[in-house]
Amino acid sequence: MIYQMEDLPSGFNISDFFVKYRNPLLILLAGLILIASGAFLLKSGLVAPSTKVEVITDNTTSQGEGEITVEIAGQVISPGVYKLPINSRVEDLLTISGGFSANADRTWTDKYLNRAAKLTDGQKVFIPSVNQQSVGSSANKSGGDQTISSTFTSDSNSMININSASLEELETLTGIGPVYGQSIIEHRPYSNTSDLVSKGAIKQSLYEKIKDYISVY
Repeated sequence: MIYQMEDLPSGFNISDFFVKYRNPLLILLAGLILIASGAFLLKSGLVAPSTKVEVITDNTTSQGEGEITVEIAGQVISPGVYKLPINSRVEDLLTISGGFSANADRTWTDKYLNRAAKLTDGQKVFIPSVNQQSVGSSANKSGGDQTISSTFTSDSNSMININSASLEELETLTGIGPVYGQSIIEHRPYSNTSDLVSKGAIKQSLYEKIKDYISVY
C-alpha cells in the first residue's frame, strides 16, 4: 500500500520527524551502507570469507636426534660403542651391554661406579676385572714431577683410574708429583676426566698431557 503525502495524519511535520529520530536513522543508514559494502566486496572477491584456521604444532623429536655415542670396555658381556638417547645414565649403558661379566670387580663397582651418572657424548666407561693388576712403572723422580719409564699401550687396562688410583700410581703420570697427586685424591670423585680441571685439581696444560692415559671407571 502506497501512502501519499495527503494520507499522513494532520499536523505531521516531516522535518520534525527527522529531527526527532535523526540519530536512530543515521545509525540505521550506516548499518545499511556497511552491509551493502560487505556484500559487494564478497561478491567481487576482494574479501575472502572468514575461516577458522587451526595450527597444530608437532613437538615430537624425529628419530635419530638427541643421541650420544659412548663406549664401554672391560668386564662386561658385550663391550663396544653404543648409541643411546641423550640424558642416558651409566645404568642404561650397562644394560645395553649385557651387564657385568663373571670377572668384573664387583667390590670396585659398588664403591666407585655411579650408575646414576649422566653419560656425555664420546665418554668411555671401563669396568676392571677382579685380578686386574695396578698399572704403573717405576718412575724417575726429578723435583716434583715424574716421567713414565715405560710406554703406555693402547690396551684400556693400562689407563689409570683417577677415582681409585693410589698416590704412587698417580705419580707415574707425566707431570704428576706428590702435590698434584694428593690434589687429585682430595677432589674425588670425578664423573669425567675433565673434572680434574673444573674442580681445580690440576691445570689445563697438565690435563692435556695425561688425558689419554686416565679414566674415571
